[in-house]
Amino acid sequence: METASILREGVFLLGAGLLFVIPFRRLGLGAVLGYLVAGVAIGPFGLALVGDGESKLGIAEIGIALLLFLVGLELNPARLWRLKRDIFGLGLAQVVVAGLGLAALNFIAADFTLGAALALGLPLALSSTAQVLPSLKSSGRINTPFGERAFSILLFQDLAIVPLITIIAALSRAPADPATPPGWLLALATVGAILGLVLAGRFIISPLLRLTGRLGERELFVVVGLFTVIASAAIMEALHLSTALGAFIAGVMLADSPYRHEIEADVEPFRSILLGLFFMAVGMVLDVTVILANPIFVVGMAAALVGIKTAVTYGLSRAFGMDRRPAFALGLLLSQGGEFGFVLFAQAQAALLIEQQAASLFGAIVTLSMATTPFLLMIARRFEYVRPHSEDELEGPDLAQQTKAIVIGFGRFGQTVTQILMAARVSVTLVDIKPEQIELSNAFGAKVYYGDGRRIDLLRRAGAHEAQAIVFCTDDRALGEKELEPILSAFPQAAIFIRAFDRRQLLAVRNLDLAGSVREVFESAIRMGIDVLQAMGADDQDILGAEQFYREQDQLRLDAQGEAGNLRAGPPPLYVPPIKKATA
Repeated sequence: METASILREGVFLLGAGLLFVIPFRRLGLGAVLGYLVAGVAIGPFGLALVGDGESKLGIAEIGIALLLFLVGLELNPARLWRLKRDIFGLGLAQVVVAGLGLAALNFIAADFTLGAALALGLPLALSSTAQVLPSLKSSGRINTPFGERAFSILLFQDLAIVPLITIIAALSRAPADPATPPGWLLALATVGAILGLVLAGRFIISPLLRLTGRLGERELFVVVGLFTVIASAAIMEALHLSTALGAFIAGVMLADSPYRHEIEADVEPFRSILLGLFFMAVGMVLDVTVILANPIFVVGMAAALVGIKTAVTYGLSRAFGMDRRPAFALGLLLSQGGEFGFVLFAQAQAALLIEQQAASLFGAIVTLSMATTPFLLMIARRFEYVRPHSEDELEGPDLAQQTKAIVIGFGRFGQTVTQILMAARVSVTLVDIKPEQIELSNAFGAKVYYGDGRRIDLLRRAGAHEAQAIVFCTDDRALGEKELEPILSAFPQAAIFIRAFDRRQLLAVRNLDLAGSVREVFESAIRMGIDVLQAMGADDQDILGAEQFYREQDQLRLDAQGEAGNLRAGPPPLYVPPIKKATA
């Protein structure tokens, strides 16, 4: 019967997750909100299909630990040391100022006692690591200066769980638990546990990973990864410390491991499932009746929470040297309540500082604030980079020094071309038309000028009349004969190269006297084909012959397509070539 009950609940949990998360993701509202609504729908205050949300919440907290473990894998001790000012300066200031401000709001506006106001206000200063970090990682912003500052604040917030639990224990009205150690002992235990985990990683986990790598068993990497996370979390739990902190330290100690990417790929699916279960459990434990009885209070406090945290983070970020726009974006990004608030509210309830109704109300406030995150993220993206009030204020290439080459477009393609030119000691002037790309590039030390590289007047101001090469690295599929012919006439001394998106664009410029054109993925695809053949043990002459055969066939197709004006002309694109030895 117990097995049947587990299976039935598993079907309801997974089914509800699919039912709600898919449409929420398609609408751009995020998976977290979908899981929360799914939990409310099937929980005891909804359709009552699944019960005992508290026990599921405890199990699902492993998902939070896995998330922090994966974050730790992205960091090594050197990078952590580099971020120390933002972690222990900006992060500490944000938690203290926002926590005390929200506690004061609870004390004045909601008429709580001082102890209850602190027990509710301080946890509200924490933001949702589970919402913000995946967003930063998926968009590739986690390693940008903006992403690193957001991560630093989130990391300190996770570290702050231990002192916040200590503060709640000190304010507790409940009889003292003799099993709970005093605060000073918890601090010593934290330092000792961190050192112990670091040593364990060096002398136990790293050799174990090397042994696993030699055995070549994929499932053993899964076992080692999960063992590392759960063991670290269990040790911290036994010491009455933050399980998330233990998992994070476990990740950091493996950040330099050659098997880091293997572990990350193996642990990620478990993190996704358990994190979804965590948010569903949060939805299940929310007392909807209490929320419906106080809707104005919940909405008002959620709005106040978002507003206060945005203002505090903005002000502190400005004090730490951030520009106005990214500081405002950072405030919006971290304005929601966090998942650890639910844990701390439960601690406050056990300490007899608040009643169960207050825990449900403030759980709803955190949930509602988290529901605003997808919308605020959309707004934050518009402010993330420092932009001038108008594009006219962006620096054009008028003051650029004369260089041998001009690169138009400084995206992923243009960056590689530029690095190769600079490695050969060729001076380069960089031009891009996207303000976001310019500001991001400038943040990493690359001087990029603003302007439309197709305009002859701008190219002349950039020194194109004396340049040896002009390289168009943009993803502009409309760049063709009409745009390039005047440039060829105006700067005959310069070799003009373009990045072509596909065959169509290549055919559109075939009659121009270009120095060269490269299809985006043509050479890289050939390179991979060669690497695959080499890995399969093919003869070097056969590989070179296959490459030559493909290039010849492709050129024949291009010539035939250009003459006929039809992409269907020429040899068929799919064929089984004969084995052909390379010619000298």
